[in-house]
Amino acid sequence: MSPPPGGTAVPVELLTKYDRPGPRYTSYPTAVEFHDSFDAEVYRAQLVRAAADWESPLSLYVHLPFCEERCTFCGCSVVITRKREVAARYLEYLEREIDLVSRTLGRRRRVVQYHWGGGTPTYLSVDQIERLHGFISERFEILPDGEAAIEVDPRVTSLGQLEALRRHGFNRLSMGVQDFTPEVQAAVNRVQSEASTCAIFDEARRLGFVSINIDLIYGLPLQTRVSFGRAVDSVIAMRPDRVAVYSYAHVPWIRAHQKRLAADALPTGERKLELFLEARRRFTGAGYAELGMDHFALPGDELARAAETHALYRNFMGYTTHPAPDLIGVGVSAIGDVCGAFAQNVKKLSAYYEALGAGRFPIERGYVLDDDDRIRRYVIAELMCNLHLDRRAVEERFGIRFDEYFREELEDLAGGPAADGLVTLEGDVLAVTPPGRLLLRNIAMIFDRHLRQRRTEQPVFSRTV
Repeated sequence: MSPPPGGTAVPVELLTKYDRPGPRYTSYPTAVEFHDSFDAEVYRAQLVRAAADWESPLSLYVHLPFCEERCTFCGCSVVITRKREVAARYLEYLEREIDLVSRTLGRRRRVVQYHWGGGTPTYLSVDQIERLHGFISERFEILPDGEAAIEVDPRVTSLGQLEALRRHGFNRLSMGVQDFTPEVQAAVNRVQSEASTCAIFDEARRLGFVSINIDLIYGLPLQTRVSFGRAVDSVIAMRPDRVAVYSYAHVPWIRAHQKRLAADALPTGERKLELFLEARRRFTGAGYAELGMDHFALPGDELARAAETHALYRNFMGYTTHPAPDLIGVGVSAIGDVCGAFAQNVKKLSAYYEALGAGRFPIERGYVLDDDDRIRRYVIAELMCNLHLDRRAVEERFGIRFDEYFREELEDLAGGPAADGLVTLEGDVLAVTPPGRLLLRNIAMIFDRHLRQRRTEQPVFSRTV
């Protein structure tokens, strides 16, 4: 392919070779391995185990699923409604879950990473924001030197909401933009002016939010290298601390509303990758450091500093420098990561209310990691976060002989990504090369035992390019 100046060339034949469905590795094992034999009682037992480590901090994720309209690219678990009384009822049951979790955790209440996601958390009124945060603060200690973040939609976020959030200690914002091109916005049902976005951004800066992230998506209908480049320049002019440039995941077999997008209008393969290369060229040219997969940060940002020392970490809330041993997820569809087990709540409001009405944890499914999962989870996380894997460090951490344990995987690496220049194997270090960043998911997939064993022909994951 012919990338823009300053891009990283990947031959078309390599893109064709590696362009196949694969996980994004928000977790390992991935959510497709979760099963319903992991129920409320198993989750309770995991929380009791977590309570014993009462001096360690927690991460706390709060899912607020409501949106006024559905963006047709969306892959999140959302509830579309303009009836505000629906949110009021939801908060009543969310408080029941928070109370149930906090009582089970006993003295373990310190939170170092606190995140509201959605949906649209600023769907809530100022009074509802203050009530929910107050309820949480009575049951957990949100550490002042930790991360308190919220996702906001500039189209529906008011100055009053920003003031309330800042007053109660929120210090980070993540703003969805996706693309500023009017034709693209109309095609995905997310019309959002650049002026209104800049206004919310400037107010957040004035109020003292220490870090602001902006999300972009490439691979949407009607996007071109030129138009997306203009959108990137608009974001650069705002100078956010962090930027996420996500690949659009077209999974209409999971998200039926995505069928409304015309498949022939979606850039794919080489055309899609050119969009990311253009964004990368512009962000790095403007002084942003590239880190992990699809992310950029200003050099002084703590994520950029962590990436330099191979200390970046990733969980369901994204890249972070505040790893906690356990992540508690509350709200419909929320996923927790507690004492070596993933636990996901039910996805329907009716089931959520029924469980909590009966005093049960609203768990739908989960997964308890075995020893092999823990080893592979560490390996995949190091690759996805730090593009670097020290084989001796893995041996010392888990008491294995790396080359024997991963004999088959090393053979696959040598015959594939290493031969294609995507990774290097020098001494004890496996390192991802600049071209390898573009196919990072494919590299991680080699270490995925469950993916190797999967035999279904049904589509599960989005494509890697």
